[in-house]
Amino acid sequence: MPDTTATAYEALVEFLYRAPIGLVQTTLDGAITMINPMSAQLLMPLAPDGDLLNLFDVLAAVAPQLRQIASGPHAPGGVICDGLRLPLAEAKPDGGTPLTLALSLIKIDANTLMASVSDVTLAMNKEQQRMTRKLNDATRTDGLTKMPTRAVVVERIDAALQRAHDDPDYQFAVLFINADRFNRINVTLGQANGDELILQMAGRLNGTVRQRDSVGTTSAPTSTAGRLSGDEFVVVLEGVRRVEDVERIAQRLIDALNKPYRIGERAVHTSCSMGVVTRIHAAATADAVLQDANLAMREAKRNGGARFCVFVQLMKERAWRRGSLETELRLALSEGQLFVVYQPIIWLKSGAIAGFEALVRWRHPERGIVSPIEFIDIAEETGLIGALGEFVLNTACQQMVAWQRQFDSHAAAVISVNLSRAQLAGPEIVEQVRSALHASGLAAQYLQLEVTESLAAQDQLVQSRLHALKTLGLSLALDDFGTGYSSLSSLHQMPVDVVKIDRSFVSQSESSAHHRVLIEATVKVACSLGMQTVAEGIETEGQADILTALNCDKGQGYLYARPLPADEVPGWLANHRSGCLAH
Repeated sequence: MPDTTATAYEALVEFLYRAPIGLVQTTLDGAITMINPMSAQLLMPLAPDGDLLNLFDVLAAVAPQLRQIASGPHAPGGVICDGLRLPLAEAKPDGGTPLTLALSLIKIDANTLMASVSDVTLAMNKEQQRMTRKLNDATRTDGLTKMPTRAVVVERIDAALQRAHDDPDYQFAVLFINADRFNRINVTLGQANGDELILQMAGRLNGTVRQRDSVGTTSAPTSTAGRLSGDEFVVVLEGVRRVEDVERIAQRLIDALNKPYRIGERAVHTSCSMGVVTRIHAAATADAVLQDANLAMREAKRNGGARFCVFVQLMKERAWRRGSLETELRLALSEGQLFVVYQPIIWLKSGAIAGFEALVRWRHPERGIVSPIEFIDIAEETGLIGALGEFVLNTACQQMVAWQRQFDSHAAAVISVNLSRAQLAGPEIVEQVRSALHASGLAAQYLQLEVTESLAAQDQLVQSRLHALKTLGLSLALDDFGTGYSSLSSLHQMPVDVVKIDRSFVSQSESSAHHRVLIEATVKVACSLGMQTVAEGIETEGQADILTALNCDKGQGYLYARPLPADEVPGWLANHRSGCLAH
């Protein structure tokens, strides 16, 4: 009778030998007792000398830890490793991708191990390709807004530049968009609400920029709206026909983005500024085009924000000059090139001196006197405004004390110092003012701090800083009233003592009944709230008479004096007092 067990075993060995998967049987120390042709073929690259006697020795270069792992306390039938990836260093003979093998090893019984070896190169390549595609998708799609990223925007601009090079009639434009004062929203409402605002901005961009925006072309036009980072977006318009079309689209985008946003139960008001580069002024590379569009956007912000500005080459020259001024301003702060001048403030009815407004000036060693219009914005953008503002504050307080000692009862009532947005944004402003008062010895009642109307009306953070400053005992003035966001109806909400009527109203007071009515209304509302009023920019006797008749308390302007260096103030005071006595 035939031995059925032996026959079955031989059949099993024959099957294993012919199996389309690599199989290797070894002893516990790795000595190979059976290996089928597929395993031999797959493992031969690891044994160039043809020595396939011990599995652990063959795999030592790619799996040096395998011998130690296999020697562990594994029970019969236990898995030692499953699908262990074994990358082969050498390429395939045909020059293709190097092989990657997968090894699984189990313990059959107390003396036997069984390994399976398979070629997973194709599967690994597909996985790698899938991961690469996923990574590329991640770098090409913004995680928050799902808009195209900078990489895609750059590609589209490069493609537009190439097409414009090949086709002289082809037109395109790049629009660089940035939210105005977005950091304020992040600080006051939190990052989550800031992200929600970004999402809504993205939705408005996607809803406003459509293919029909690229007008006047015979081929299908395209437009791409993408997010660069933070609150920066870019729109690439391809196939536009005229600059007027670009400007129309830009204005429509600005109008859409500047409408109030609903964040939870709150209506959030913000605006956007935009820089536009058209083909005629486009640089040679996408990065350079984006840089120029950014310059134009910053120009829009300097012009008040909530608008767009079309790039011209002159902006680069101004940017270079601003960069040069920044370096020189840092030097000016350290070398004492800055100084303070003082413009008198007059009681309109009596003509008596009411105070001085301290204003900073820069005596450049080569350019002479540099206008504050040129360097104040630079100081704010570069973070130098804190040091500059502290210098003006300390100098003005010290000068006021010196005048009080010199003129006694004839000294000015208050010294007024301007605060910038950047100064009020920092928590150190209250301590800086306290230190300036202490160091100079000036009583707080003689110091007045001025903030612009648009700044005072901004948010709770600014309001809280203003209240904290008032606790020091000083007074607050609302500068440039009539040009900002507030109105007479909201004046009572601001913690100010003085309202300064903007020069744009004063300059038209003689010729415009409308402006006289606005001035009169401002004076009456301020008076009802216990606030004083100051008219800025008085240049004629006629303006002074009208403002006096309208019961404005004080005035300042070239009619009385230009801003004076400190050493010219005593002479001016003497002449002014003589003039008052003569009348």
